[in-house]
Formats: sequence, C-alpha cells, structure tokens
Amino acid sequence: MSYIPHTDEQREEMLRTCGVESISELFHDIPAELAPESFNIPEGKSEIEVLSYFEMLAEQNYSHLTNFVGGGFYDHFIPSAVDALVGRSEFYTAYTPYQPEVSQGTLQAIYEYQTDICRLTDMDLANASLYDGGTALYEACQMALRATGRERVILDGGVNPVYRKILTSYTANLDIQFTISPVSHGHSDRDKIFDAIDTDTAAVILQNPSFFGIIEDHSDIVQHCHDNGVLVIQSVYPTAMAMLKTPGEIGVDIAVGEGQSLGIPLAFGGPYLGFMATTKKLARRMPGRVVGRTVDRDGREAFVLTLQAREQHIRREKATSNICTNQGLCALRAHIYLSLLGKQGLLDVAQLCIDKAAYARERLDMIPGVEVMKASPTFNEFTVSLPMDAGEVVGAMVEKGFAPGLPLGRFYPGMENFLLVAVTEKRTKHEIGMLAETLEAVLCQ
Repeated sequence: MSYIPHTDEQREEMLRTCGVESISELFHDIPAELAPESFNIPEGKSEIEVLSYFEMLAEQNYSHLTNFVGGGFYDHFIPSAVDALVGRSEFYTAYTPYQPEVSQGTLQAIYEYQTDICRLTDMDLANASLYDGGTALYEACQMALRATGRERVILDGGVNPVYRKILTSYTANLDIQFTISPVSHGHSDRDKIFDAIDTDTAAVILQNPSFFGIIEDHSDIVQHCHDNGVLVIQSVYPTAMAMLKTPGEIGVDIAVGEGQSLGIPLAFGGPYLGFMATTKKLARRMPGRVVGRTVDRDGREAFVLTLQAREQHIRREKATSNICTNQGLCALRAHIYLSLLGKQGLLDVAQLCIDKAAYARERLDMIPGVEVMKASPTFNEFTVSLPMDAGEVVGAMVEKGFAPGLPLGRFYPGMENFLLVAVTEKRTKHEIGMLAETLEAVLCQ
C-alpha cells in the first residue's frame, strides 16, 4: 500500500503545484465524518487483471434469468445492425443540432424518426422525442391543460401505475386535479369516466393495451369526450400498433408512449425514449422541438428545427417545457430498428408476440391452482391468478433462473396473488414450457 503519487518526490512536487502542505489539506473542506479513513490505495493493475476481476463480479449477477417481465418495458430482440450503426462516431457524439448548416445528418435522422412515429400512430406530427413514456404522458397532460384552460384530468385505472406515479409527483405542487377512474375487470369503466366529466375537465388519459395487457377500442370514449370539449390522451405500446387500431384512427388528440421496445435495451431503467404525436391543431402546444424538411436558397433539400418550444428561444414566457437536449441517440435507435424491420417485419414481431403469449396462457392455465384471466383479448401480456402471494412465487422462481412476471400487489391492493406475465418474440417454446414446469414445481413445494 502506498500514496499516489508513489514516491516522496512526486508527492512533494504535487503539493507544491497545488499550493498546500499536505495531502489532508487538499480535502479540508470535507467534514471529518465524511472523510476517508486513509488515502492509501493499492498499486495499479494491468488491463487484463481489471477485466478479469469485473468479469468475476459480473458472473455473480442473475444474468441467466429468462425474462417474462413486462409492465411497459419489454425484452425484444434487437438486430445487431442497430448497435453497429448507432455506435458510429458521427451519431454517437452528436449534440443538439442548433446550426443546421453543419447538422444536416442529425436533423434528417430526427425528421425520419418523427415520420416513423406519425406512421405508427396515424397522427399529424411528432416531436423530436421526450425522456420516457411516463414523462411524455406528463407533457401531454400539460398540453391539454394549456389548450383547454381547464384544470381537471381523468386518469383511467388501466394506465401504467408507474406513469400515474410520475404524473402525481410532477404535479404535486401544481393546481391540477386528478380523478382516478377504476377499471372494471381490467376494462375502462365507461360509465364512471362519463360521470366524472364536467365543464372543468381538460382531458381523459387512456392506455391501449392497458397495464393488464387488455386490448380495447376507445372510440366511444373519444367521441363522448369530444362532444363535451374534452381532449383525449392515449398511451400506446408501439409494437402493438402494428396490429391494433391506432390513436389517429379513433380520433385521439395526443398519442404518447414508451419507445424502449423499438431497439433500445433493458438497461436497468434507461436511458429510454418517450414519443409524442398530435394533431396539427395542437402543434404549437407541443414541448420539445419539431424538425421540418424544406429547401435552401439553391433549391436543395434541407432540414431545420421548425419549432423550438424552449424559453431561451423565441417562445420566452410562452415556452411549453424546459426540455433541452432531446433523446437523439435513442430516437435514432428507434428509427434504425423500424427501418430494418419495415412494416411487414413489425407486423411479424407483433404476431409472434400474440401467438407465443397465447401458448404461454395455455400452458400456465393447465397448472393446478393457477387461473389465467382470459375474459378479454390481450396482446403479449396477461394476468394470472396464483394460489399464493405472487411476490413469494417470483422470489422462488428467480432462484431457479426465471423472472416470471410482475407481482400486481405492489401496485394494486388486493391483487397480491396476481402476476402480470409478458411474452415477446424472443421467448421460445422450450422456455415457455420450462416456465410452466418450474412454476408448477414451486407451487407444489
């Protein structure tokens, strides 16, 4: 063990350069109770030694878990080309494209991403991305409040509870009233939503598929809201949009969602990608920025920031949000992913999710004491009733190499025995079979 620098001469030279008399004087601003016990650290190791040490630590993680967890974030397959292209230095190090004359590549990539989101949702325009699905929902809520001048928002109970927590946290000190409309057997309760709408209601927030995985057609709710001057915000799962009715198709005013499933890995919670699309009528209420395509004075195609909503730009006191650097790299991943798959490829992924989830429901429903909730159509997630606490079951399953789902009791009191299971195109028939066999073994212990 020795000081760094290693020799007395080196240490004295460093202290003279810093203008102090001792190593401890360098840290005199740190309270004694927070100061390190010693500045002695081991000698440096070689690169191969460091790599070997961290590989040993990594092996202690549950990296072998077969993942059936969803709840808004999904283990989809990501083509290798996504990492290869996004890792190019011109993309990987690019910052905000303030100067269009030197940022055409970045601007075009963002423009293409916006086009992808518009096609996916059937909406008029999209912005250049938000931080994640939850904050995108908050920004949509603020849009509706600004557009209507009202202060109440009705929040459907089928909206992701993580998103609902973000909404209430972000608005805790704001004069916004939220009314939670409970679901009925996993479905949006039309009567309760309609009864809750009044002249001060700015928006109704829905989700499709719901947090419980249930697919719904919200057309009737949208029509009723519009008849009463209320905007509709719908949070959607982008992969499911390949097969379901889109927000634009049913007349939704603002569509948002989590873009993680579009080529972004499950990286311990982020960085992820929030997307937002809306109608032309609400364009100037959007946060963030919008990239547009035009021509320069010589008639050549060019891309520019056509709408910037920040206060430091021309919006000043009319700024809609303080969102600064957009999630450009994550948005680029989504664009590359969608470009690689194409329309038919995304449809194939969605169909695989539906088919494999159906097989998983069938296998789990055969286990004694297990009941699969199947009164409603679902996409790639479904709810399972267990004969014991779902959290305990998950703990036992993890020990056997499976992350079997999300215990619903942590979000919904009274649902302690319910498990939300997600199946993506990555899960094989063998893995689904082993999940069922392992679950049955755990329940029989």
